[in-house]
Amino acid sequence: MELKGCVAAITGGAGGLGAAVARHVAAAGGSVAILDRDAGGAALAEEIGGRFFALDVTDTAACAAVLAEVAGAGRLDLMVNCAGIAPAAKTVGRDGVHDPELFARVIAINLIGTFNCASAAAAIMSSQDGQGPDGERGVIVNTASVAAYEGQIGQAAYAASKGGVASLTLPMARDLASRGVRVVAVAPGLFLTPMLQGLPQEVQDSLGAQVPYPSRLGQPSEFASLVAEIARNPMLNGEVIRLDGAIRMTPR
Repeated sequence: MELKGCVAAITGGAGGLGAAVARHVAAAGGSVAILDRDAGGAALAEEIGGRFFALDVTDTAACAAVLAEVAGAGRLDLMVNCAGIAPAAKTVGRDGVHDPELFARVIAINLIGTFNCASAAAAIMSSQDGQGPDGERGVIVNTASVAAYEGQIGQAAYAASKGGVASLTLPMARDLASRGVRVVAVAPGLFLTPMLQGLPQEVQDSLGAQVPYPSRLGQPSEFASLVAEIARNPMLNGEVIRLDGAIRMTPR
């Protein structure tokens, strides 16, 4: 799939990794729809010539409705799921057991929200004409995390949600293979997202030094570049790609 002329929907597109993807796709000539609860996404959409849709990814019906509106009478070529949260809480901490409502909320946003948008996008893609020599109808890129494999202390909910996204990848790709829709997940390591940007510089440097090579925090633009390559390369399917500079997370 060429990014030029494609129609892309990006959840969590108001900031961080999602915003980087939105900028990259727009710069390549794609039509971008930013889907986010953060109204700040409207300013970015205006800046890059895209559209903004307020969306709570835990609302299944809203996901289907918004994506239908994004596609309109045309197409939906690329669905990128970046919406997520990462609160820290131990299984048993100073205040007692992990709040089950918090655990459920993390799963609802990170995993079920990803499935809601991926499945709604797949339904739209499946009904449109295939393009290119392989008759490809669409590409779905989900965001997992290295925490899916090496969850740290306080990441029980986050790691479980991202592990679910990783495990979702192959069966969903197999489900959609006959329909010409590819599904790939990216598992980023330590990236300079708004959460890490809020930390003191010395803490950022310390975290970056944990990465074998390059020994720094990843740039959101590097995540966006991988998403673009996934879109372009038709043999990338059913895989979870670690983007982490060879880091393997320690318990803390």
